Amino acid sequence: MSARLLVAGVGNIFLADDAFGPEVIRALGQRPLPPGVRVRDFGIRGMDLAYALLDGYDTAVLVDAAARGHEPGTLSLIEPDLPARAATGAPPEAHGMDPAKVLALAAHLGDEPLPRVLVLACEPELRAPADEDIAPGISATVRAAVGRAVAALHTMVPALLADPAATPPLSRPDESAALSPAGLPGTAGDGAEDR
Repeated sequence: MSARLLVAGVGNIFLADDAFGPEVIRALGQRPLPPGVRVRDFGIRGMDLAYALLDGYDTAVLVDAAARGHEPGTLSLIEPDLPARAATGAPPEAHGMDPAKVLALAAHLGDEPLPRVLVLACEPELRAPADEDIAPGISATVRAAVGRAVAALHTMVPALLADPAATPPLSRPDESAALSPAGLPGTAGDGAEDR
C-alpha cells in the first residue's frame, strides 16, 4: 500500500510572488500527479490546511514562496521542525496563512502526530509594497520557477509515495540538493522555539 500524500499550495494571489503556491497547483492541472495524491490550493485558508494536516497523511508537501536569501526563482526543499502538541493554553492563531502558525494550530487541534511536512519554497522577486494591499501578478522569474516546481514534484512525489521518509533531491545544481536544516522561513528562530 502506498503512503498518503497531500500537496498543498499556499499563498495570497493578490500579493505578487506570494502567489507561487497557487500557481504551481494550477499548473499541476495540466500535468497531474499520480492518482491518490491529494492536490489542493489552500490559498490563505490556514484553518482548512490545519484540519487537512490531521486527515491521516503520511507526508504533506507545502508549496510556497519564501524569502531565504537566494537568487529570485531559486527552489529550496525545507523540512521544518514540527511543533509538539500543546497540553494547555490558548490555541494558536487560527487566521491567515503563516505556515509555522498553521502547523502549531494543527498540533494543538490533533491528538495524533502531524505528518512529515516538507516545504517546496521559491525565492520571491516581487513583494507587495507595505502601503498596498493588492499587487497581483507574479514576476517573470518566479513564473519560470513554476514549471521547475511542477517537474520537481513529479520527481519527489513517487519517491515519497514509496517511502515517506525519503529525502528527494531537487534536480538543478542552483537549487538545494538536500533538505535545509532550518525551520520555516520568516519565524523567530526558524521554528526552533516550538520544540
